[in-house]
Amino acid sequence: MKPTERLSEARTPSGAVITLYRHDGAYLVRADGIELMSTRRHLSEDRLADIACQPFATRPAARVLIGGLGLGFTLRAALRQLRDDAEVVVAELVPEVIEWNADPSYDLSADAMRDPRVRIVNDDVVAVIEANPGGFDAIMLDTDNGPAGMLIAENGPLYSARGVARTVEALRAGGRIVYWSVGDDPGFVKALRRAGLKVDAMRVRAHATAGPMHTLYTVTPGS
Repeated sequence: MKPTERLSEARTPSGAVITLYRHDGAYLVRADGIELMSTRRHLSEDRLADIACQPFATRPAARVLIGGLGLGFTLRAALRQLRDDAEVVVAELVPEVIEWNADPSYDLSADAMRDPRVRIVNDDVVAVIEANPGGFDAIMLDTDNGPAGMLIAENGPLYSARGVARTVEALRAGGRIVYWSVGDDPGFVKALRRAGLKVDAMRVRAHATAGPMHTLYTVTPGS
């Protein structure tokens, strides 16, 4: 049996421990021992970017925001969708996560991060959203395990009523938000609809042929 290597560790401002592991050529990240993401299961992260970015694939100078760098799958999928003059802003709270992805020895996202369309911001995605009213065609939010599966305290404000309102305000006309969630969250959907937002849900496997089902919520202004 091949060993699991503990490669690096970081802490969020609230004290949650984020750890990067490697096993048999695959990488995974755990928060306080609970798996957040893996290079073996990322189909739903790819679909997150596909759903968010496809409507803007031919739009000149499209500008999109990704909340949470993760292991870079959403970033790479967004780059595949968008034109050469697009801008992809990635907000990542934990600096070590940025360092892991940028390290070419880990074979994660170093190439994608060097793409001239990419701007990595080491900051809370809530702060980036509030600093960019009317700034984005699409906003992709894959922080933590979603509103119902939260492991890291800093992510809570993103899913509050104020956080949702600020996110909507950061959209350009015709824009959309796509939330990733580890599972269905009827309470979050009701809160979005009470705020006057249109919500469409899609269930997507973590892997093309196996693994758990995740949920993507596409949110647009208007009922």
